[in-house]
Amino acid sequence: MSLGGANTRRGFLAAAASISAAAGLSLLPPAAQAQLGVQSRPPQPAAAELAAERRVAIEVHARPLTSFDLRDRARTRFGALQFRSGLVLTSSFRGFGGLSALRLDSAGERFVAISDKATWFTGKIVYRGRDMVGLADVEAAPVLGPDGRSIMASRRWYDTEALAVDGGTAYIGLERVHQILKYDFGRDGVLARGEVLAVPPALRRLPSNKGVEALVAIPKGARLGGTLLAISERGLDANGNIIGFMLGAQTGSFAIRRSDDYDISDAALLPDGDLLLLERKFSLFRGAGIRIRRLPLNKLGPGALLDGDEIFSADLGYEIDNLEGIAVHRDAEGHTILTLVSDDNFSMIQRNLLLQFALIED
Repeated sequence: MSLGGANTRRGFLAAAASISAAAGLSLLPPAAQAQLGVQSRPPQPAAAELAAERRVAIEVHARPLTSFDLRDRARTRFGALQFRSGLVLTSSFRGFGGLSALRLDSAGERFVAISDKATWFTGKIVYRGRDMVGLADVEAAPVLGPDGRSIMASRRWYDTEALAVDGGTAYIGLERVHQILKYDFGRDGVLARGEVLAVPPALRRLPSNKGVEALVAIPKGARLGGTLLAISERGLDANGNIIGFMLGAQTGSFAIRRSDDYDISDAALLPDGDLLLLERKFSLFRGAGIRIRRLPLNKLGPGALLDGDEIFSADLGYEIDNLEGIAVHRDAEGHTILTLVSDDNFSMIQRNLLLQFALIED
């Protein structure tokens, strides 16, 4: 079933049950969708496409989204964000999809992303003026383990949900097995072998499908520079707040205040050092939603409880899907740009979206 157009998508969701309940199907995990009879396409690339632990060039098609609000096409301001442009991404490459995290270079052009089926994607965002119009030079490669073999094929490690890049070093977080892998990305790129990091016992005890969902590398020279933040999706402390960990230069645990049933999808640093949290929620009774909160990182330390203001929120009346990745860069005019990517769960009712907004500092 093709759900390329907004009207088709909304029509299908409305017919599935009720507007609020059925629309939330696209945010359900694959197992829950299967129980409701939703068909999925194969979640793994064919062996021939990623044979011998090598990278392959792939073609990704992009259909532009000219507006974000399905009810008011002329509207561009949403909270503290100004909509710039969006793309719906598709590919004949069977392993394309499940995009769980994204990082961009300082110009917002070159990207590295991961899928939750342990695949790297690299390439370049093509712009026309301020607007994204496509992707170029896209390559895919399996995420490798210490033995140089695909972690998916050799260890059955997947749910690669989190990505951080610190100079030439990349880190990947695996949710179900509660591991973090370190890569010499600057030297070997997607062919780098992962080094398993030592993590605190409490991180290994996170819930099976609610483990590390966001990784943030604090740059050297900043407060807590050299520290890697590992934030769980919904690992809760005794007070019901979301658990995070500091690894590297500073160690310890902290918490992020949880509110309104939102779980964490990803996080990224702003140029001023504040932390942006991308969050999502789903309820059969209350529908689905996405929001972004801004947290002051200067309050971070062992035992800290962080909280911050909502700067953006959206429901299924907007061009959203299962948004799981957020990246930040500054454009040539000095504007802070947020790029969001969605994980389609390899489901036929979901989309791979790439959305860009400018942060408005009032």
